[in-house]
Amino acid sequence: MAGGAQKDASYGLTLPVSGQNQNLDSPGSSVFDLPTQGVPDSNTPGNATSPGRHPSPRLELGRIAGSHDAQNPSPSFVVISGGTGGNAICSAFTNASYVLPVSDDGGSSSEIIRVLGGPSIGDIRSRLIRLIPYAAPNSPLDAIRRLLAYRLPARCSEREAREEWREIVEGRNPLWIGIPNDRKETIRGFLVYFESELLKRAHKNFDFRNGSIGNYFLAAAQGFFRSLPSAIFLFSSITNSQANILPVIVTNHTVTIAAELENGSRLVGQCEISHPVAQNPAPVDITISESDPYSPVDGMGECIAPPQNMMFEAASKAEYEALGSWISRLFYINAYGIEIHPSPNQEYLAALASKDVGTSVRLNDSIIPCLALRGVAAGIARSCSLRAKVLLCAPLVTLSYLNSKGRAVNSSNDRETDGYTAADYIQAMARTLNGSYHTQPYGLGYVNTTYPISAFVTHLVYLRGTKILVDEEHITSLGVKCTEIGGHANSFDAEVVRQAINEIELG
Repeated sequence: MAGGAQKDASYGLTLPVSGQNQNLDSPGSSVFDLPTQGVPDSNTPGNATSPGRHPSPRLELGRIAGSHDAQNPSPSFVVISGGTGGNAICSAFTNASYVLPVSDDGGSSSEIIRVLGGPSIGDIRSRLIRLIPYAAPNSPLDAIRRLLAYRLPARCSEREAREEWREIVEGRNPLWIGIPNDRKETIRGFLVYFESELLKRAHKNFDFRNGSIGNYFLAAAQGFFRSLPSAIFLFSSITNSQANILPVIVTNHTVTIAAELENGSRLVGQCEISHPVAQNPAPVDITISESDPYSPVDGMGECIAPPQNMMFEAASKAEYEALGSWISRLFYINAYGIEIHPSPNQEYLAALASKDVGTSVRLNDSIIPCLALRGVAAGIARSCSLRAKVLLCAPLVTLSYLNSKGRAVNSSNDRETDGYTAADYIQAMARTLNGSYHTQPYGLGYVNTTYPISAFVTHLVYLRGTKILVDEEHITSLGVKCTEIGGHANSFDAEVVRQAINEIELG
């Protein structure tokens, strides 16, 4: 191809990159050829108005960058996190694979799951929006970002939300202004497909309030292709994103998690665990599986669907009522309430075996579902490529794997981790990874043993002034090195994460 083409190693495709003077309104233009601009520095005037845009992944990481040869100057990452929690630090990473859960049953996802079923796509959509390359205001790519990031109002009547949705799906809404006709009709085609699927289930009365257009598009693509990875690829293609998004489980069915508390009580669904809303859900009788630990998600029947549109605002997540007891473990269940142990996405395991670094957000409801899967413990502990395993300990941070393995936790605790110390976070992850998710015996004589904590976490990075207790002496005794670092407003951002990575001596 011409010199302007670039290679996408993830999919083996050669994607044309157009010049700035190309006619974007041409009906024959490619979905891959929207021009993007270089990313301004975070201090550049006007950039603050674009919080959802992902800066260019050009990044020099001090000693880490210097440890690679000239042909591979930057480390590669596998980032394990929830959707919104990890978005703030995305620009700290280059050449990253983002592992995301598919079990969130709150917000806009709850209504899609209730009516259509399928895996939760909210966290994936959030990360895909965040990773859209920066584009000038009012450019075609910026217009596409605005549309897919748009959320219908929550504080309105169902009729008003439905009428605005009708304007969008019919192509009459101002959100379509500036989007080239070929992209418009591609996106609108899948929104029409989404509408047609809802009409088949009109008796369920879909509620459009608080609905995300990006969620509707992604859910429609997943339903049309019967493939979540294909839907992610389509979304990435239309938005010029080269992000490698990996759903932790590849399935066309709804995935449900449950938590067992130390006092014996159980909670069903991520929303009920982390940010419950006022409702009266039907009780679910959970059966703990002791026979076949290797059960699939697909083919397990209808989903455990929320009884209503579980609307909540992001700001409300900071206000919570602590659980009556700590969570002893988190696990997957099927539609009949039986515990299952589904297999992880094989590309997730491949990333653990090939990447240099990793990152992740929120301990129980987002990170633990990515760890409580067979093969993940061995993938982390026995990886020859992960040279350090880093836990970022601060508010709304994530679990990371860099040329090291990194995990991030919150700088002040939340509902499911109320009262946790930094050591509790580390031990909870190790306890999950050493659970009954192993595919084969390991150890001397193939005896089932447990991996040491240092096999999963080698470094803890925490912010100066964090509200979480960090007992360095105790954590060091677990085989984990501690590094204190300064932060802004007591929270991790991309710059602080870069600094933290540079503080770590890689073996």
